[in-house]
Amino acid sequence: MSPDSPVLQAVAAVLAVAAAVALGWAWDRGNCRSRLLYRPALLALCLISAAATGLVWLNRQVDTYPTWASLVGAKAAAAEAVPVHDRPGGGRILSLTVAGAASGLTMPMYVYLPADAEQHGERRYPVIEALHGYPGSPLQWLNKLGAAEILDREIASGRMAPTVVLFPYQTPRPSLDTECTNLVGGPQTETFLTVDVPAFAKTRLPVRTGPGTWGLIGYSAGGYCATSLLLRHPGQYAAAASLSGYSGPGIAVGDGSEHTTYDNAWRLRHLPVPAVALYLASARTDRAAMRGTTAIADLVRAPMSVTTAFVRTGGHNAGTWRAMEPPAFAWLSQHLARPTTP
Repeated sequence: MSPDSPVLQAVAAVLAVAAAVALGWAWDRGNCRSRLLYRPALLALCLISAAATGLVWLNRQVDTYPTWASLVGAKAAAAEAVPVHDRPGGGRILSLTVAGAASGLTMPMYVYLPADAEQHGERRYPVIEALHGYPGSPLQWLNKLGAAEILDREIASGRMAPTVVLFPYQTPRPSLDTECTNLVGGPQTETFLTVDVPAFAKTRLPVRTGPGTWGLIGYSAGGYCATSLLLRHPGQYAAAASLSGYSGPGIAVGDGSEHTTYDNAWRLRHLPVPAVALYLASARTDRAAMRGTTAIADLVRAPMSVTTAFVRTGGHNAGTWRAMEPPAFAWLSQHLARPTTP
């Protein structure tokens, strides 16, 4: 039973209800001395069980702690959380481990291979790196956002070309928010995502290389990441889609660069813009994300292009991002190269 198991959530909820019932039943029983002992104990049990139920529910929404090892502070290790499997008529989900020579980070990564990858062993596919939010993990893409099913549907309909999609971790510890940056004196997550992950994919997976073959997508903090990595590495990525993203990282990098080169709005104001394409989506009722989205959209200038998409209602949550996914993936596919057979 994993930390994000529905069984664990049910057990925690039953314990919370049982503790509340026990408190009501026993409140006036016994003498004054015994009440001084069991009342505080039962109150504490009620508070702890209620808090545990809420935390398990929250973890099921964001999949920050998919394993007990991650809960106790071990490095991200999610290979056992979603088994490698084939879905009838759909793409395959692989779980691999990337040992980053450039960053020094070793972290798991899920991979979506399109359904025809096995039938066409020589074919090479465009690539999208999908970046999760914080708190969160790649499992939210697969479990809550249904990314594999959406990719199957978009590819089968012809709205999207067959594409390899990578779901890497962005932090070696769930409690550490890196915002896909190279932290001073800390994890070099930007290097892991932009150097180590591509190097690994190019040697282990049927992916294309060269200009116009790689893109990015992310939600929430991952939306900021997608825009940031696109602006910082236009030689690696041709296009990016940001779902409810922000204009800045919201953390201290360690050298003040969160206010300059890691701030997407600052880069667009002060540095030459690359010839890349950006897709920005947000719910109009998500005020923080709307501010970031409109700020970036207003600053884009040639040779960079921007496409915006807004949903009328919805908040900063998985339901909104899932609704935004299909057009975002389809848009990305239109801005990336097609699969090719050498």
